[in-house]
Amino acid sequence: MSQAIDGSVLARRLDDLFRKSRPGGHRWTNDEVAAELKRANPDLKVSGAYLSALRTGKRVRPSPELQVALATFFGVAPSYFFDPDSADRVGRQLDALDQLSQAGVRAVALRAVGLPEQSLAAVTAVLDQIRKQEGLPPVVE
Repeated sequence: MSQAIDGSVLARRLDDLFRKSRPGGHRWTNDEVAAELKRANPDLKVSGAYLSALRTGKRVRPSPELQVALATFFGVAPSYFFDPDSADRVGRQLDALDQLSQAGVRAVALRAVGLPEQSLAAVTAVLDQIRKQEGLPPVVE
């Protein structure tokens, strides 16, 4: 991973991972992530304060080992930090997960699993009608 990373881009992308990656609704803190990274990689030099500095752009050059550890921890490819296409793809996935985590949406999705195509079409039609009644824009697939 020899490519240079622009500090502001790194800060934004790392902060997005912290804000949008919420297992079980829990938002990770800098200290929690640092502790987990150290647990998985005892020789890694990282602290909550350093992660905070990376997220705000005050520090801009994490080691390649830290980049890989962060990517692994958040379940993204290391290229997420320096490749715009990878970052866009992950960003869309994080946005979709963020929307799914809204109260009730996950419960609706779970109930739809396993329904036949015809039933899914009926559920979709009902949801589209409710969105229209609520003044929400149509869903574009």
